Amino acid sequence: LPSSLRRLISVNILLTLKKKKLEFEIIIFRAKLFSDFEMEKSYDDDDSSFPHPGGGDGGLSSPFFLDHAGEVLLSRNQDGLSWKFLDSSDCEGTTCLGIINSEDCKTEIKFSDIYAVEFANYGLVHSPKSGLRHAKECFRERLLHTQEMYRFTVHGFQSSPKEPCLWKLAAFTFGHMDLQTCQSWMDQLNYSLIKEVDRPRNLLVFVHPRSGKGNGSKVWETVSKIFIRAKVNTKVIVTERAGHAFDVMTSIQNKELHSYDGIIAVGGDGFFNEIINGYLLSRLKVPLPPSPSDIFNSVQSRGSSSVQEQGDAVHGTDQKEHYPLLPDSVQEVMNFRTVNGSCEGIEDPNHPFSGGRPRFGLIPAGSTDAIVICTTGARDPVTSALHIILGRKIFLDAMQVVRWKTASTSTIEPFIRYAASFAGYGFYGDVISESEKYRWMGPKRYDYVGTKIFLKHRSYEAEVMFEEADPDNGKATTHTRSKTWPFRNTTRPEKIPCRAKCSICNSKAEDENIIRTTPISYPEKTRWCRTKGRFLSIGAAVMSNRNERAPDGLVVDAHLSDGFLHLILIKDCSRPKYLWHLTELAKRGGEPLNFEFVEYHKTRAFTFTSIGEESVWNLDGEIFEAHHLSAQVLRGLIPLFASGPEI
Repeated sequence: LPSSLRRLISVNILLTLKKKKLEFEIIIFRAKLFSDFEMEKSYDDDDSSFPHPGGGDGGLSSPFFLDHAGEVLLSRNQDGLSWKFLDSSDCEGTTCLGIINSEDCKTEIKFSDIYAVEFANYGLVHSPKSGLRHAKECFRERLLHTQEMYRFTVHGFQSSPKEPCLWKLAAFTFGHMDLQTCQSWMDQLNYSLIKEVDRPRNLLVFVHPRSGKGNGSKVWETVSKIFIRAKVNTKVIVTERAGHAFDVMTSIQNKELHSYDGIIAVGGDGFFNEIINGYLLSRLKVPLPPSPSDIFNSVQSRGSSSVQEQGDAVHGTDQKEHYPLLPDSVQEVMNFRTVNGSCEGIEDPNHPFSGGRPRFGLIPAGSTDAIVICTTGARDPVTSALHIILGRKIFLDAMQVVRWKTASTSTIEPFIRYAASFAGYGFYGDVISESEKYRWMGPKRYDYVGTKIFLKHRSYEAEVMFEEADPDNGKATTHTRSKTWPFRNTTRPEKIPCRAKCSICNSKAEDENIIRTTPISYPEKTRWCRTKGRFLSIGAAVMSNRNERAPDGLVVDAHLSDGFLHLILIKDCSRPKYLWHLTELAKRGGEPLNFEFVEYHKTRAFTFTSIGEESVWNLDGEIFEAHHLSAQVLRGLIPLFASGPEI
């Protein structure tokens, strides 16, 4: 091009740049005037003086630009943050984080739902995503896309409208032209988060790399970023063999254990069971439940006669007998037993632990993840991680299971294990035992093996004794309207599932400690029942055990911390009837307990004696061989990072 033309183009470009710079400075000046006007307006509306950052828990308000939303008046109170759009045009037809705003829209987030606040450096603040209708709004949108501000981001979560138990990460970025204003707000917010109690700062994390589909390490890699952002320190142990986590929890010194605010398992229900047992077996000292022979000898010494129960028996050989409360003298043979087999006393039975109990957490990476689904309502690693970081807390019942004999010819030698969700015999034991041969199939092995075991249709002869819950006890049954089942001439209380802030789980029993340490000192009117026959399966559920294969669980209204076990006895029946039972179990709203061949009992303790030679139990997904067995529930034994499923 000729030199004269090049000079003309250069001059035009320079003039255009100066014009744009002037327009930008005018807009910034107007924004500052607008901010000053809004501050004066909020000051005039309130008789009190305008509070500044650092002024304690009082109210605090400042104008900000919310990224992808528009101009807002940000306010802080004792409970959290709230913001209101200053220009109605920012609300009409716009979308803020997926929420359609109206003219008087106001959004908020509680401090209890915020897990981190961080400075986002100097950068761009964007206008609302949706198109705006007026030329003024279009011009402002274009400028905001080019405007840079000092920013800070508030990290929290949002519940899904359709699935309130599913928590999704949410980030709110606020921009301001003044660095000191952003820094002051950050200081105040971080101070408020520090005052949030029960939030962990140091965690011991066990990762099972081969759990479920073998993605345990990948799951932790995903959620570890959330812990880093929340400034939670984690010591991570990736297990290298079966029993690795158990050995660490058994050998770890209490001084080191108390330096952690919680112990986290990244894996399935069986892995969580391994960690719980490693902790409890070396520390918990409570009386053992009575063995089957203890109950039999006690009844014989009292000269009690058996009473035949009519109505529920399908086969003539089945028996159900009632015995009165065991005498207090039986307690003399009950010992305190530790993991090494020694028996010793305890000075204060009301406090079975030496030192406080750490909270446990579970991030799902297993095959079924029933414990996570029952305690958070969602099988989602991010949701579980947020429950841990935010310090949510509930208590879980645990089942103490004692094997007295491995085989019929074995000598009596107590062996203790704990289960947090379920213990099953017969069909359940066969499935878990056979599935060990097909671990290479991943979670699909349970479907394959379950079909094989169902087709075999094996039944086992056994004797079960259990404590009968008193129907007049408010803790045993829920005072609600009863309804008659369509296929049985019995009644059952209306089902009330366990939910967050459950009144049943939060109520304390008047006649027992929150941790029941005297398992056989029951009220005088308590009776023991005996049933004998052939069973396809025997199950004892601590919780509902909801999972993807059984959306309502084994017992839909089983609670997390009510101090009861749910004993389900499936008597020998035809294959079509058993298939009908399994079908009801696999559908939402089904009635798997509504059959003549199904016995359901709410109890605190039970004993089991196998009549045959083989006896394999499923303890939270782990194999447990026991010919003579007894179990009792320990109410509220396990503190857990969770809040219960939302309604």
